[in-house]
Amino acid sequence: MSQNPLSLQARLRSIFAAVAVIGVSACTGGSFTGPIEVTRFVAQQPANLGQGTIALSFAEDLKNEGARDAFRGALADQLSLLGYTVIDNAEIADQIATIETSRSALAAEQQRNPVSVGVGGGVGGGGFRGGVGGGLGVGINLGGGSRGPRVLSELRVMIAPAAGGQNLWEGRAQFPTSVNSPYAPVDINARTLAAALFQDFPGGNGETVSIPAKDLVEQ
Repeated sequence: MSQNPLSLQARLRSIFAAVAVIGVSACTGGSFTGPIEVTRFVAQQPANLGQGTIALSFAEDLKNEGARDAFRGALADQLSLLGYTVIDNAEIADQIATIETSRSALAAEQQRNPVSVGVGGGVGGGGFRGGVGGGLGVGINLGGGSRGPRVLSELRVMIAPAAGGQNLWEGRAQFPTSVNSPYAPVDINARTLAAALFQDFPGGNGETVSIPAKDLVEQ
């Protein structure tokens, strides 16, 4: 399933370029596109990150087939760019990337007033699930405004040895948008989240960065 990294980069650039064109017209419609907030945790000895074979697995059954395919494709592309060979058979893979994704509506009072959505804050003092990192807790400010209903899309990925053991890497990306944002459609949303999540991989342990969507377009 591995693909030529150059062709993947060209495909991603074409998708983001199309989003940029759509975004120009969407601005007049009062759409909202927030920055992507990314937090990552890296094990002290992350051996073999970005190399070997890796299989994708969803932590929970994602019944929306379109969303499942979109996130699987976006993550397979990003992992291939990092140097992995993405395969279907988890039984013979060197590593497993476990995927969790969600999209939730923000309440009306959250849209009117600045709110903070927690990122990080691990169980057991490390990572998102007590795995790696320092268990930092940070927040993103979604602000106020009246540019239509907003939703918060989230992508979480944990990379671990297929044989078991501590996670080698964990990452979480959160992306607030209005429902009419050019980044709201699931395929573009998935690729934007995945591109932000793996930018400058593996990233600093416990570090949180804010990435404007337009910066991904310009890459």
